[in-house]
Amino acid sequence: MQVSFACTDHGLKAPRTSEPNKQNTSSPNTASAARARFRTVALIARSLGSFTHRHHISLKESTGKLTANLPLTHTSSLSISFSLLGTWVTFGGQISDEVAEQLMTIAYENGVNLFDTAEVYSAGKAEIILGNIIKKKCWRRSSLVITTKLYWGGKAETERGLSRKHIIEEIVRAMTHIINHGMSMYWGTSRWSAMEIMEAYSVARQFNLIPPVCEQAEYHLFQRDKVEMQLPELYHKIGVGVVSWSPLACGIITGKYENGIPESSRASLKSYQWLKEKILSEDGRKQQAKLKELTHIAERLSCTLPQFAIAWCLRNEGVSSVLLGTSNPAQLTENLGAIQVLPKITAQVASDIDKILGNRPHSKKDYHH
Repeated sequence: MQVSFACTDHGLKAPRTSEPNKQNTSSPNTASAARARFRTVALIARSLGSFTHRHHISLKESTGKLTANLPLTHTSSLSISFSLLGTWVTFGGQISDEVAEQLMTIAYENGVNLFDTAEVYSAGKAEIILGNIIKKKCWRRSSLVITTKLYWGGKAETERGLSRKHIIEEIVRAMTHIINHGMSMYWGTSRWSAMEIMEAYSVARQFNLIPPVCEQAEYHLFQRDKVEMQLPELYHKIGVGVVSWSPLACGIITGKYENGIPESSRASLKSYQWLKEKILSEDGRKQQAKLKELTHIAERLSCTLPQFAIAWCLRNEGVSSVLLGTSNPAQLTENLGAIQVLPKITAQVASDIDKILGNRPHSKKDYHH
């Protein structure tokens, strides 16, 4: 099985001395060819410096309260920043290595300690660039957390006759193996349903394995159902927090598409024809009209539309951190300013936003602050 992480040139830490049901945590060897819907996120801090591993944490301990720059999740003892910097597309792709270094430096100097990558980003270049920058800057690596992704499932698993239940159990065992051998601190899921996450938790409880602590989910002003309807119950019952991605809906919420598709924008690229079609569709035009109204609220709060949108995401108590994707230093600096806007989004402001959007999911409880 191929597990690719940033900064793996340093020796891995010693395996944990206590492994739950060791006979059930054999080395995974079945996912190397997988590329499909079950994706996991490993939160990495091992081999980034002098991180001292805790012994295996029990299920109860793994869902204890987490404190960080914000009251984030109650899933672990890991402290992470309110935002994380993503490397998808940009690192090794749309931007130069020099700009990538500028972005990481700005993020790090503003308190961001969480960086997101994957071996498939820019055909592996993103991980390499990320690791090289960390080494070059000589940052205190024990304070950094890197997320990377592994892929399970698909045709290879179907041919083996494995059901979803078997695949989930295999994933939980594999991630437990990785954590117990010092290759990762925690693990979470990406784009899983609430039912799938609950199944993983149940498997961990049944076999005394390590459960997921977070879910990476799309969440923004126009995409609310999953994070506001499905995941809050998991947050309150088993402590699974949310690391949300695409807070600006691939740039739609920045307002730059109000008058069409700018030549230098992402939607103008051939590989983003789907985004262009989405923006120019009837629904896309309706979204732009709503954004124009929301801009007035942002102006009233003395912030930009992107800052307003990111702060709105952070207002949800289940959201641990928001993944920021940016292609230039000015954008990143602007987006990081969202934390200053968060206190301004009062219950009344949130109500005004809901009236404009008209898409608030119907829920028995309000899980926003």
